[in-house]
Parts: sequence; C-alpha cells; structure tokens
Amino acid sequence: MTRFGHREHVHFTWFAVRCFGLPVAIDVVSDSIQRTARYAGAPQKYNATVSRAWVELVAHHVAEADADEDFDAFLARNPALMDKRLLLRFYRSATLARSEARTGWVEPDLAPFPA
Repeated sequence: MTRFGHREHVHFTWFAVRCFGLPVAIDVVSDSIQRTARYAGAPQKYNATVSRAWVELVAHHVAEADADEDFDAFLARNPALMDKRLLLRFYRSATLARSEARTGWVEPDLAPFPA
C-alpha cells in the first residue's frame, strides 16, 4: 500500500482548493482527514485547526498561481509548503495541542496567515 504522506496531503489540498474554492475545500479536506483517522482507528490524531490551517495556507498560494500551473510547479514555487513544521510559524505547539484546536478552529497566535 502506498503511504499517504505530507506531500500527498498537500497535493489533495491543492486539488480541493482549485476544484471547489476555499470554503468548500476546508470541509472536503477536513472531513476526509477526520474520516481517514477514524477508519485507521486513531480518531484522536485528527486536529480541526491543523487541517483548516493547511487549507488556508495552500489556498493563499493557489490564489497567486497561474490557472494552468500544475502541482509540481506549484510546489517548486512554494517549497515552504513541504515543511511539516510550517504551522509553527503561526501557532505555538501548545496551542495546536489544546482540545479546542483539535475540535474546532483556533486563530493563529504567533503571526497571522498571509493575506
């Protein structure tokens, strides 16, 4: 079985944002990750804030992309998205670990997302 790692998560998020736009992509990506965690027997691994934050960041960069840009070109232009620790530029790790972050949206507490 092929591993669905960080790159695949970013690719899925990029695809969802391009197909559906930000509001729907948040729901599609979050629901898919939550369902996958439950199916894997690890529902506690799902974090609503982490899921939405990644969609927000990917969407910001998609908005700056040419309409015909493919995923590899998108990543080449935005290599920071391959850093799993990217959210720590915006959030304290303790904030992301809180139950409120796991179950709902928590705004960044270190720096705002790019506008």
